[in-house]
Amino acid sequence: MTPEWVKTSIFYQIFPDRFAKSDLLKKPGNLEAWDAPPTLHGFKGGDLLGVAEQLDYLQDLGITAIYFNPIFQSASNHRYHTHDYYRVDPLLGGNEAFLTLLEKAHNRGMRIILDGVFNHASRGFFQFNHILECGPSSPYIDWFTVEKHPPNAYSDRHYYKSWFNLPALPEFNTENQNVREFLFAIARHWLEVGIDGWRLDVPASIDDDEFWGEFRQIVKSVNPEAYIVGEITTEAQRWLQGDQFDGIMNYQLMQPCLGFFAAESINWNIEKGIMGLHRTMVLDAASFAKRVEELLKIYPKAAVYAQLNLLDSHDMPRFVTLAGGDKTAYKLAVLFLMTYPGAPCIYYGDEIGMQEGTSNYPEASRYAFNWNLEERDTDLRKYIKCLIHIRRNNASLSIGSFYTLYAQGQVLAYLREFMDDQFIVVINTSQSSQPLEIPVDIQMRAQSTWHDLLTNRTAQLSDGVLSGMTIPPRSGAIMSMQI
Repeated sequence: MTPEWVKTSIFYQIFPDRFAKSDLLKKPGNLEAWDAPPTLHGFKGGDLLGVAEQLDYLQDLGITAIYFNPIFQSASNHRYHTHDYYRVDPLLGGNEAFLTLLEKAHNRGMRIILDGVFNHASRGFFQFNHILECGPSSPYIDWFTVEKHPPNAYSDRHYYKSWFNLPALPEFNTENQNVREFLFAIARHWLEVGIDGWRLDVPASIDDDEFWGEFRQIVKSVNPEAYIVGEITTEAQRWLQGDQFDGIMNYQLMQPCLGFFAAESINWNIEKGIMGLHRTMVLDAASFAKRVEELLKIYPKAAVYAQLNLLDSHDMPRFVTLAGGDKTAYKLAVLFLMTYPGAPCIYYGDEIGMQEGTSNYPEASRYAFNWNLEERDTDLRKYIKCLIHIRRNNASLSIGSFYTLYAQGQVLAYLREFMDDQFIVVINTSQSSQPLEIPVDIQMRAQSTWHDLLTNRTAQLSDGVLSGMTIPPRSGAIMSMQI
């Protein structure tokens, strides 16, 4: 079974070097200015005590779970080049800072998910470094796939298997039982410390169902309610049958959201295929509805409600940037995300309108969080906060069924229903006002008044048609039946 708590959670993704830094944690120096454009190898000095000090901010927004990009010791600002899986990076405050954060988060009822980078390590990883020093005599020689000696770890012709042919990322030989036991022990250790689950980096690169099946058994033996979410960008039927992952990072949902909500504003200069996917297709309401319903049908129901639904991440341009700076596209997409099955995830800073440049290079989406109140989009944050709290206060919007009522042109309407609790969501992506005229062909009270939770306006359901209200351009409504 998938974890029950995930289905009603609101996630927030944090890139640790870029969210917040604490004055209590001394840094070695040579840090980039917080508000300067990030560079490939530069560090801003964000840390985990800084995150702990901003839990009030996250809780006020409505966040109930945090997914962290890697936090373990590494010689890169993104920390996907792991040196030591048992040691939190000293620049982040070390293990002590993490334990402080974990305790403070749990005291608030917030969950913590860590990034598990188990396909590859780094040149600084002890066992790989041992090979660099000792060559074929190293007892760890078969922990990796070394084709020739010396392996030339600092050359493009490096003679060992590496992720994406990057010499900095030597791939583990997971067919080696010692390697498997090492990685499984890491997964067990941090769950026993108290984390609430793992986000798995490029798990398809470990093309081994038995490996991930055993990984799941170990994780669930420590905590049956631990969350396992894989970074799979394609459709993921193989991994979501109940014997491997609970959910995936739902890039398959992100892309139609871009194609529908930002149909008229997509910046095609940077949208050149996201996360290895084909280029985004511009969609009307009918095509969008068809695709999002398909995504509810191709997976078991338990997996559908445990998906990590996102609009962007550290690996792609921010949604607003892809949408050509059109924040209404983001607002509509978040409205949909907060009223669709699966756990919504906000990438840090999106809620205040952060967008940087026009490059699709990853650094463009990894600027430091803007804590200057005067420079934030506070209205956007209020809107996102409102949507989050509406979802959290109404079970139908998280665990209810999903049924399309109307999808024509640029107007979409759908029903969310749980037991006797019903909501109708209407979204107008056009540039003109649309009169509310939604046929409701399912069993409901024949004559009833419906209240929009976003604007406090009302509409009437009569003779199978919901009407009596106008949906302004580029906006939506969450309609609740008044008792």
